[in-house]
Amino acid sequence: MNYTLHQLQIFLKISELQSITKASEELHLTQPAVSIQLKNFQDQFPIPLTEVVGRRLFITDFGIEIAQAAEKILGQVQEINHKTVAYQGKLSGRLKISVVSTGKYVMPYFLSDFMKEHDGVELSMDVTNKTKVVRSLERNEVDFALVSVLPEKLQVYGVELMPNKLFYVSNYQRNFPKSFSKRHLFEKIPLIYREQGSATRNAMESFISHHHFTVNKKMELTSNEAVKQAVISGLGCSIMPLIGIKNALKNQELKIVPIRGLPIITNWNLIWLKSKNLSPAALAFLDYVSRNKENIIKEKFNWIKDF
Repeated sequence: MNYTLHQLQIFLKISELQSITKASEELHLTQPAVSIQLKNFQDQFPIPLTEVVGRRLFITDFGIEIAQAAEKILGQVQEINHKTVAYQGKLSGRLKISVVSTGKYVMPYFLSDFMKEHDGVELSMDVTNKTKVVRSLERNEVDFALVSVLPEKLQVYGVELMPNKLFYVSNYQRNFPKSFSKRHLFEKIPLIYREQGSATRNAMESFISHHHFTVNKKMELTSNEAVKQAVISGLGCSIMPLIGIKNALKNQELKIVPIRGLPIITNWNLIWLKSKNLSPAALAFLDYVSRNKENIIKEKFNWIKDF
């Protein structure tokens, strides 16, 4: 047998996602490239690793065992790499962070200089909705999570980073009556929501429920960027985090509609399980954030105070 580490990585990802298409997207490879590597890997075994039933890909029992072995091999290779770097006197290891989708506008700025200082540290950052972020933390799959609303059922430590402000926004061209009520905005204009499990959606629904509004027409989209583009196009209005619409406001694509009771203000928090034994890389990052957060906020996010 003459399979490569690259083939092991590809097959492991296919087995995790049960899809060549999804694996190619996560690995940033073309679908044909992944298919070719899967075939080359399969050709080295006399027993099928996968099977297709009703146009769906399934991993065979033998394939599951090979995937488990591949995971162990790749883990040992990673350990060798980390030990080599550590022997050279550098900080090494993998830093794993799960970030709520709007947090992608925040977290990179707290990571950039740290990663430059410690090139032996590998970064794995998953961007998803709050429900999945909390699940990853609960299952001990990540070192840290970035959330704007603290989970109620988990025992966590946290570092408060900066405010998260949510405003009612429309596209710049939309005209409103000279005098309009909040009820008009929520009952007459289509409202665009994030998907279930999103902290932004939870905040929006809480605000609407508190004011006893009825939303007659709504749409649901699965990312902050998709909501932003939908509002810019004139499909409707939404309550959106300020952090993700800075350029759209500057370019007069969006405008904030002043409403009493808004903005909704929460705080970005970097959290970790109280029971978590943080790795040297995670401890170093936590120390870096604690020492540098004020300077990072001042340099990168001072504009938030203008709203």
